Amino acid sequence: MDEIRLNDVIMTRKQHPCGANEWTVIRVGADIKMKCSGCGRIVMMDRSVFVKRRKKTLRQGPLPCTDK
Repeated sequence: MDEIRLNDVIMTRKQHPCGANEWTVIRVGADIKMKCSGCGRIVMMDRSVFVKRRKKTLRQGPLPCTDK
């Protein structure tokens, strides 16, 4: 699948209890932190779990800046 970027908006396979299934990625690393678009709940999970739960990427975030 495609890479995981900061500010990606993704759809999960199952709905969150608030009814939303769109999440925004707010931290990328060994763990992925994401924020629910419906209620604002923040969840952190392992990258492997994130890849299994992600259904598709709705909007991909900007490319990271590599200027030094």
